[in-house]
Amino acid sequence: MNENLGFTDVLKKSFTSIDFSSTLTIIDILSILLITLFMGLFIFYVYKRTFRGVLYTESYNISLVAVALVTALVIMTISSNIILSLGMVGALSIVRFRTAIKDSMDIVFMFWAIAIGIANGAGYFKISVTGSVVIALALFFLSKYKSSKSPYLLIIDTESSDAEMVKSSVAKLFSDLNLKSESTSNGLTELTIEIRMNQEDKIKISERLQSIPQIHKSALLSYNGDYIS
Repeated sequence: MNENLGFTDVLKKSFTSIDFSSTLTIIDILSILLITLFMGLFIFYVYKRTFRGVLYTESYNISLVAVALVTALVIMTISSNIILSLGMVGALSIVRFRTAIKDSMDIVFMFWAIAIGIANGAGYFKISVTGSVVIALALFFLSKYKSSKSPYLLIIDTESSDAEMVKSSVAKLFSDLNLKSESTSNGLTELTIEIRMNQEDKIKISERLQSIPQIHKSALLSYNGDYIS
């Protein structure tokens, strides 16, 4: 006898017939977590080798491994159960992470660790392994790439009356420059100028600046847009 079932009836029947027992064995779970651990350690190695920020943080790098493992565990838990999936979405929607990530590359590695956990937890090992190899090669290549001209901050102290003359003279020495700040106090002016030059120009910069007699004191700082050294 055929029954005319509506959408609501089908939905209720599908929910009531759900098998809450996991189809994954202990060996399967350990295998997934072990593979994810090795791939997390691979991310750990790549992050440490390609880091170009201000201060390397070991705890953040370790957290990348932990994030991959936790994500894989979550995906294994919710992949075979729609009720747990909805519950997990509701639980994660109220979580707020307030730790500020200063370097944009840290966000890339965090998403990479999460993606590895999702792919491995769902059993897509080929995707996670292949994607990780491609990402690692791209990061190694880009980390080695350097522009022919590097940015620097040139700080100059001069008499306030000579400030315009100094700016004009510096502009003749460096074609690529940008005045970042100009402060005056007690008849003295401090100029902060961003310049771009190659290594050969850096060696000759002291001779170039000495040719400007109005400069009392100068300092050159390496600069990458975020920090100076």
